[in-house]
Amino acid sequence: MAEGVDENIPVFELTDTNTKVIHVGSFGNLWRERLTSHDVSLAEEPTQNLATDAELAADLGCTEETAAELKLLCSVDALKCGENEDLDSQNIPEDSNLVTLGIRRKVVERRKAMVIDHACRQETLRYEMEYHALGKRPQDSSNMIEEGELLLTLNIMYPVIFQKHKDYKPYATMLVLGSQKLTELRDAIKCVSDLQIGGEFSRNPDLAPENICKDLFKSAFFYFEGIFYNDMRYPECKDLSRNTIDWAESRDRGYGKFQSAKMEDYTFNDLRIKIGFPYLYCHQGDCEHIVTITDIRLIHYEDCLDRTLYPLQVKKHWFWTRKCYVCKIYTAKWVTNEDSLAPDDPCFFCDVCFRMLHYDTEGNKLGTFLAYPYVDPGTFN
Repeated sequence: MAEGVDENIPVFELTDTNTKVIHVGSFGNLWRERLTSHDVSLAEEPTQNLATDAELAADLGCTEETAAELKLLCSVDALKCGENEDLDSQNIPEDSNLVTLGIRRKVVERRKAMVIDHACRQETLRYEMEYHALGKRPQDSSNMIEEGELLLTLNIMYPVIFQKHKDYKPYATMLVLGSQKLTELRDAIKCVSDLQIGGEFSRNPDLAPENICKDLFKSAFFYFEGIFYNDMRYPECKDLSRNTIDWAESRDRGYGKFQSAKMEDYTFNDLRIKIGFPYLYCHQGDCEHIVTITDIRLIHYEDCLDRTLYPLQVKKHWFWTRKCYVCKIYTAKWVTNEDSLAPDDPCFFCDVCFRMLHYDTEGNKLGTFLAYPYVDPGTFN
């Protein structure tokens, strides 16, 4: 890093991949020190302080007459799309040599040939999530976000067990405030592992408990730059990182010395992180998600300004729903193994079909099979 450059200013460690380590809170302070109150204002319609002709002429080194003419010619009202001012945004020009328009034309043509526009449905979902809270302000003024607040964008990847998408496809993108605790993000992350119900209930499916795994196994941790931030809010919580730390310290494995801290004691402003670098969120013992902080910026007056809505989910991947193998209509609620009455192993059933096929009118078990409650990822759609 060049002499005199603050270490908390993001500098790429790997080009176009991730930055060097910065302290989030100090990075925000550098912005606030250099910006005026007008720059960080969250007023609904901030005043536009346009430069006068004299100020513009001094900046450009020209006469005031020339500055006035430039201001007129370069204004937003003077922008045109070539000679055709009534350009139809729905029709892509055939003679354009812009690469982006060429790509857009191919996408439109491909969709016209699709019987079911799945891609359009996915884009519609994304746009709706991005804009549903845009510019929203709280009814209670005490929930108003303060000026100069940092806003972080995080990508939450599929669990590592999802081999198809584990390396590159985020299933959720969330916005968090710099002043929020790590536990608030932990509570906002939705994963099908938290909703599972453990146990085999073929003898009596009515005995399946209502408690889900998230209620029973509350331990979890985030890993950022050598520190495991463990969720220790409840008496039953365990330090899931302890085995890893002991393993690393048992021999000199080249990882340095890991540290452990309580997740509930730290906010995002307290973190030292690399922008674009993959970190880890682990819960339910071994359900691991890659977490990447892709952007850090100051809150803007057009953002959602209701603190109670953060962490705010702005994107999510559309999950395919697994249907019942019998009726092909309802979402699967049960999965069976070693099922003498089913054509596949495992086999998935909705609750109605499962009970009609596997039990008589008295509720007695028919045939041999093992039955487990099933939670479909499509629940989050």
